[in-house]
Amino acid sequence: MKVPFLDLKAQYASIKDEIADALQQVLDNAAFAGGPFVENFEKDFASFCQCEFAIGVGSGTAALWMVLLSMEMDPGDEVITAPNTFIATAEAISFCGAKPVFVDVDEQTYNINPDLIEDAITPKTKAVIPVHLFGQMADMDPIMEIARAHKLFVIEDACQAHGAEYKGRRAGSIGDAGCFSFYPGKNLGAYGEAGAIVTNNAELADKLRMFRDHGQEKKYYHSMIGWNARMDGFQSAVLSVKLKYLAEWNEARRKNAQLYNSLLANLDSVITPEEADYAKHVYHIYAIRTRTRNAIIKALAEKDIFCGIHYPIPVHLQDAYEFLDNKKGSFPVAERCAEEFVSLPMYAELSENQIKSVCHEIKSFLEVRV
Repeated sequence: MKVPFLDLKAQYASIKDEIADALQQVLDNAAFAGGPFVENFEKDFASFCQCEFAIGVGSGTAALWMVLLSMEMDPGDEVITAPNTFIATAEAISFCGAKPVFVDVDEQTYNINPDLIEDAITPKTKAVIPVHLFGQMADMDPIMEIARAHKLFVIEDACQAHGAEYKGRRAGSIGDAGCFSFYPGKNLGAYGEAGAIVTNNAELADKLRMFRDHGQEKKYYHSMIGWNARMDGFQSAVLSVKLKYLAEWNEARRKNAQLYNSLLANLDSVITPEEADYAKHVYHIYAIRTRTRNAIIKALAEKDIFCGIHYPIPVHLQDAYEFLDNKKGSFPVAERCAEEFVSLPMYAELSENQIKSVCHEIKSFLEVRV
């Protein structure tokens, strides 16, 4: 049975008429950059995230960068984060003139290990960016306690965690700000590039709104040096349609994950994802761990089942960050995970039969190797 890694067409087919109507409204109103459709989405997304404010921007990377800039990073300041993330987390830090400082991750959740954060803090530390990897939130209570004790900002990288929860609180609502990507493959994905920042800080929200629009309080009156990071009307219209279904789609992902877990249970050579007792995981990525990764991926591909790897090289070992002089072995848990992760097909529209087929082929492959 053919099982694509991601099937955006299946989701589109289920909302095709609503999407067409939403895009037509943007065309009819010629509201292409900013405007009422963006404002409507921001209001609804803030409510969804249990926050006072949402600011639509051009991408998740822009969201992270803008929040860091708003916190007035000075050259040489340090920002603590995890090494097993998409490089955008570190890029945003670097483009503010600050230095990424990595901390190893928890073996079960793959999120930053709070027990290791305090040892990484120096007089230059300005902020902590916990990354809610794969759709599960980091352990926020100890992170916030440490940050407040040291007067550090906390920026949630929630780019993979739309609707995820920590003790009943939504991703983005706990730190000083939360940053989201709406890249098309995300749980809440646009039909192009888009992102958002959520916060409960009115002053920060006002500052970010000005920054994304060239620092304008009103047209041609520039109170600060800003940038062009606006969300466009088409993307906000698409996201408004999809947001209505996000909770339902997340529950479908959770159900799919439970089926994967049950079918892959008791396989000695496979580690399935673990949901922390504090968390509601939304499974943007369903990543198993196995030491036979490359062979499994090849065997599944031969059966028309397609997988991915998130992420094969931790950020601290990327050539781009060689100058930080972090050697192999610096963060052993993150490095071990990077060598073992296999991302299986995961999306709301995935059928029970498709999941059973994936698991059958994994078991068949492992039985042959015994």
